[in-house]
Amino acid sequence: MRTVVAKFGGTSLADAGQFKKIRDIVARDPDRRYLVASAPGKRFAEDIKVTDLLIKCYEDAAAGRSFSEDLALVESRYREILQGLDLTFPLAEEMAVLAEHLAGNPQKAYVESRGEYLNSRILAEYLGFTFVDPEWCVCFGADGKLDLPMTRRAMGAALRPLKNAVIAGFYGADSEGNIHTFSRGGSDVTGSLAACAIQADLYENWTDVSGLLAADPRIIHEPKTVEYLSYRELRTLSYMGASVLHTDAVLPASDLGIPINIRNTNDPENPGTMIVRKLPKDQKKYPIVGVAGQKGMSVIQVEKVMVSDGSGFSAIMLDILKERQLPFEYCLTGIDSITLVIRSDILATCREELFTEIRDELHPDFLGVKENLSLIAVVGEKGTEASDANVRVLQALTREGIEISTINQGAGKLNLLIGTPEENYEDAIRAIYATMEMDD
Repeated sequence: MRTVVAKFGGTSLADAGQFKKIRDIVARDPDRRYLVASAPGKRFAEDIKVTDLLIKCYEDAAAGRSFSEDLALVESRYREILQGLDLTFPLAEEMAVLAEHLAGNPQKAYVESRGEYLNSRILAEYLGFTFVDPEWCVCFGADGKLDLPMTRRAMGAALRPLKNAVIAGFYGADSEGNIHTFSRGGSDVTGSLAACAIQADLYENWTDVSGLLAADPRIIHEPKTVEYLSYRELRTLSYMGASVLHTDAVLPASDLGIPINIRNTNDPENPGTMIVRKLPKDQKKYPIVGVAGQKGMSVIQVEKVMVSDGSGFSAIMLDILKERQLPFEYCLTGIDSITLVIRSDILATCREELFTEIRDELHPDFLGVKENLSLIAVVGEKGTEASDANVRVLQALTREGIEISTINQGAGKLNLLIGTPEENYEDAIRAIYATMEMDD
């Protein structure tokens, strides 16, 4: 018998009607034995996610303000779900515990994790599954970092004896019992960890879209759905803004070669997108599988004659960034220059101090910055192998009169990174998408 881990996102669990869809999905395939649940998401465009309400409760409590109004909204969301499912659940007692915590010395991670905790308990009760609290088996160190080896052992020990289980997503705890959370969307990570812990045959990620789209639907009208792509391709697209799956959710599953299937709760017959290590032999491999990008970038240009002559210029530059814990998108070194792409909001917090340190340490011939740029990733592992795909991309941008501020392609031939002015971002995405070879 196969074993499937199925994670359901916030929109999939937003109200009682969505819970009923999940029941039908699970009943359709008994191999879906282990479920991971998110907190209730938006029911409609103007709605507020339960996690956002909980964060507001924490912020008000921490500032000494009343949190009762927002906490009442949280309780009403769950009461509406319970009434729609005709389910008995000790909601009043659970909300009293949360209110008492908020009134004392509230901890943000604990408060914001209660959305997943309550939703998972309700889903387990509704399906007749065993509830598993990740506080027992998703293990963090005191530094707030995930202890992956311990988590795999603990989750495996917690889940394997159970025929069916629901585990809350998004959080875990350290050895002292302090709650820690992943970044937003972290229930995807919990699902991937669970799949690895029990060595599942498949990890399904159920959301509100039928797989990963080849481009942003806010820019491209009805973009194609990608049927298959590799773990590496997915990580790059996710990192660059294709938000269908948390970036960190890919690594645990890819380590064991567990396929990931992105599915739509509202269209369960749609096969969605499969993320695999190797494409099936009968599937066509396209040179480019997707395009994604981010605005709000800056390019720092540092020039000095013969920076690559063994003087350690590049290493000193990277040490400056490391000491400041300053992340960058990519670094390109030439004979006489170093080009750094960094998020503008991060650079703004330390720009003058950083430039002063670069001048003092490296004495560059030129130091400048170009702002208001976008960074676009054209992704495909076959994009530069016996293919003119990248050439067609650059020609398309040139025909549209779009300035190419930076360009970089790694040795791994996974993607082409292109910097363009922010005002040309949408036009650049459209031009690149038009070059993609995708069957109708």
